[in-house]
Amino acid sequence: MDLLKKVVLAVCTLFSFGCQMGYLFKSAYNQVALLNARVPIEKALQDPSLTADEKAKLELTLNVRKFAAQELGLNVDKNYSTYVKLDRPFVSYAISASPKWRLETYRWSFPIVGKVPYKAYFKEADALEEEADLKKLGLDTYVRGVTAYSTLGWFNDPLLSSMLRGKEAYLVNTIIHESVHATLFIKSEADFNERLATFLGNKGMEIYYRKLEGVDSATLKSVVQDSADDQVFSKFITTEIKELEQWYLQLPKEQQTEEVRQQRISQIQKNFISQVLPKLKSRSMEGFAKAQLNNARLVVYKTYMQDLKDFEKLYELVGNNFVEFMKVCRSLERHKNPSEGLKELIALHSAR
Repeated sequence: MDLLKKVVLAVCTLFSFGCQMGYLFKSAYNQVALLNARVPIEKALQDPSLTADEKAKLELTLNVRKFAAQELGLNVDKNYSTYVKLDRPFVSYAISASPKWRLETYRWSFPIVGKVPYKAYFKEADALEEEADLKKLGLDTYVRGVTAYSTLGWFNDPLLSSMLRGKEAYLVNTIIHESVHATLFIKSEADFNERLATFLGNKGMEIYYRKLEGVDSATLKSVVQDSADDQVFSKFITTEIKELEQWYLQLPKEQQTEEVRQQRISQIQKNFISQVLPKLKSRSMEGFAKAQLNNARLVVYKTYMQDLKDFEKLYELVGNNFVEFMKVCRSLERHKNPSEGLKELIALHSAR
């Protein structure tokens, strides 16, 4: 299969979520351009225009991909062995949407990956055009820049310059997160897939720094604190989301005004400031206090952060063993509801 045909099929699988032909071919063109821009990391390291920080992160990537394959058992293949220097801060722009009076994720459909809670565009202008169309349907919307994504094994994913912008630990986490997607991805279960990758990105990052720098590492202490804060925030946002879902269901029609809705949503941030912010050990979640919340942004938190405690419980039950945990989670590939299946696995391992 030549590259263009493979890209068309893959983009239809991964990005179109509806396969509109104009969107498909535009995305395919941009994906081909991205793939054609790849150079081996060893060659990229010879580029005199790279900063010392960028070179260090390219070398770090080679170490992390090797670690992810050998120590974590993830499907790395040739992913992150090449590099692409982008001419923009993000590789793509993802849009999420939700009805205004239901905390429900708007989903795009595709026959292989199934229903997914976001749609990605390589150009921000295209994402904003889609956003305008969704707003005409009366939906809340949220557009965000994306620094990395996984093609789920269709191609050898390159390291992108957009992935180098944060701290080294962020890069380690991202590579492991995306490698989890390449290893286990369940059709029509994007929420489960993203939570799994969020959880294991944190765990894999901790394991990496523990082995690299030792238990007394300052970096390890920092990432452990970040992971702990994720768990605190997950518990908080899980409760808030469930309560908001019930609030929408119970709110009388005559009280459904935008002012009432915004007051209710802003209460979530007030609760965060009073109940959660004092408990945080790092600053990674501080931005939530000032974020412009609406239903579309809240369902993104729902996708990535809800009920992480269930993954933590199972992880502990399998002896805090990353490889064994992934092996157990693979049994959920054919489960009709992987999130419920996760709870069943917890009960099963608890009884042993």
